[in-house]
Order: sequence, then C-alpha cells, then structure tokens
Amino acid sequence: MAKSHSQSDAGRVARADSVAVIGMGRFGRALALELMASGTEVLGIDFREDIVQELNGQLTHVVQADSTKEEALRQLALPEFDRVVVAIGHDVQSSILTTSILLGFNIEHLWVKAVSAQHGRILEQLGVKHVVFPEGDMGRRVAHLVRGSMQDFLEIGDDFSLIKMAPPPSTIGKNLTDAGVRTKFGVTVVAVRRLGGRWNYATADTMIEEGDTLLVAGSTSKAEAFSQLH
Repeated sequence: MAKSHSQSDAGRVARADSVAVIGMGRFGRALALELMASGTEVLGIDFREDIVQELNGQLTHVVQADSTKEEALRQLALPEFDRVVVAIGHDVQSSILTTSILLGFNIEHLWVKAVSAQHGRILEQLGVKHVVFPEGDMGRRVAHLVRGSMQDFLEIGDDFSLIKMAPPPSTIGKNLTDAGVRTKFGVTVVAVRRLGGRWNYATADTMIEEGDTLLVAGSTSKAEAFSQLH
C-alpha cells in the first residue's frame, strides 16, 4: 500500500529541505530519486495508484492525488512548499490546470515540464519562470538546479561540474583570494560577468560584486554546496 500522508506530515516535509514533485513519469521519477540521493526530502504526487505503490519507500512521502483539484493540493500542504516541480507528462490539460493552481499559491520556485513549444509558451504566458523541456537524463540535471541556487548546471564527467550562479552574499565585496573560494570551498571561479556586461576570465584579484554572475568549476558536491551558501 502507498504511504498514508496526513496534512501534518505534509507540513513537516514542506518546512524541511524539501521539494514537491507532481507527476511520477520517467522525468519526475528520475528527478525525485536524484533529489533523494542528494539528501533532499521529496513529496511525490501522482494520480496512478500502481506508480505510487511502486515508489513507496523510495521517496520521503508518495501519495495518490488529483493535482488538478485545489483542495487536494491544499490538504497536502502544497502552499507551504517553496519549491515545486510539475512533471506531468503528455496530459497538457492537467499540467496547465495544476500549474494554474500552484501559481495561485504563490510558490516561490515553480518548475514545470513542457512537452512541446506550444505547451511551453502557454506556461510562460501563465507566468511560469522556469519551464523545462526534458530530454533523456534531464531529470538528473534539473535536480541539481532545483536543489541549489544555480542558474545552470553542466556535469562534465564523473563528479565534476561547471555551474553558473549568483555569488554567495558572504563573498560580495571581496576578491577571490580573500573570499577563500578555492581554499575554503574547494572550487574555482573560472569567469565572472558583471551585470549587463560580458564574461571575463577570473584571476585571484578579481572582485566579486553585487549583481555578478559566476562560472564555477569543481566537484559536483562542492560546487553544489558553494551555490547554497548564504
């Protein structure tokens, strides 16, 4: 049987380092399992009972629910989540209805899977800031984007990644040496782009400023940890 899921359980998960994933198809499942492997609590939601039973025990919580019903999402404490992924497959109508409800909840970080260019345009017109077009192993890549504060993520090889990100607040106003980016955090800032400017190679004396975008290289775990600094 699928795990029972009380409203208090959902609220507890929502307050933790957690993500709600709606739609447990190939993309949603890959994303949810990668998030779990990274130490993030996951609430998985799907309307198919067999899928829910299959994933029982693999996610923090997994429940059968109709995500196009606002009351069902409220009972699962979705308004309390600040990170939600709509990974519904080819049922475009359900995707749009679910997304519309979530936008009404003012979810801070809402990611929605699009299955076509037209679907993506509709989502953008609704106001979705993060529309993804998953192909193959995109679930793994997006898991890192959702979990961290990265703007883009590229896994180059075994446990080595290149990420694009805003600078952590603790590094602003310092050069890369004084910020201890390499000595403290074990990553390398390869390039920096000033707000409205172009990319420039970084040196030890490069100052980090508010509004900068950094291109950071390092092991996947260290790069992800650096992106989550406050």
